[in-house]
Amino acid sequence: MTSNAPTGLGVDPGLLTALGAILRSAAPEEGCCLLLGTRRGRGLDQLWQLQRLWPCLNVWSPPGERQRRFAIDPREQLVAQRWARQRGLQVLGAAHSHPETAAEPSPTDLALTCAPALMVILGRQGEALAWWLEEGNTLPRPLPWRMEH
Repeated sequence: MTSNAPTGLGVDPGLLTALGAILRSAAPEEGCCLLLGTRRGRGLDQLWQLQRLWPCLNVWSPPGERQRRFAIDPREQLVAQRWARQRGLQVLGAAHSHPETAAEPSPTDLALTCAPALMVILGRQGEALAWWLEEGNTLPRPLPWRMEH
C-alpha cells in the first residue's frame, strides 16, 4: 500500500442511495459518475470522505458495447476537477455500474484504469463496493465503507 492509498471511504447513507439511483438510471447500459470529496489523515490511516457525485454520460464507442463498457469524456472530467477545486474538493475516483455482473472490477476495468485509483462498482444485485487499484498490482483491494451522518 502506498502512502496515498485510503484505508476506507466515508459516506453518508443518503449519498450512497443517490449513487445507486444515478448508476441504475443508465440501465441497460453501464452508468458512470465521478466521486468528489476530501482526503483526511496521513500515512496508513487515510479516510477519504465522499461528499458529492458528478453524474456523467457513458461515451464508450461504439455505443452498442455500453452494456459492458463505459468511458467518461475527458472534457467532463476537467470541468468536474475545476468545479471541485473551487469548492475545496477533489475528484477521488470514479463509479460505474455492472448491470449484468457482480460489483467486482472486470479484466477490462483493470486494463483501462490508470492506477493508483479509487473505483466504486454497483453490481447487478444492487451492491456497491469500493476498490483501490494500486499501481503495478493487478489485484484490486476492497475498501470498507464507513457510514457517516
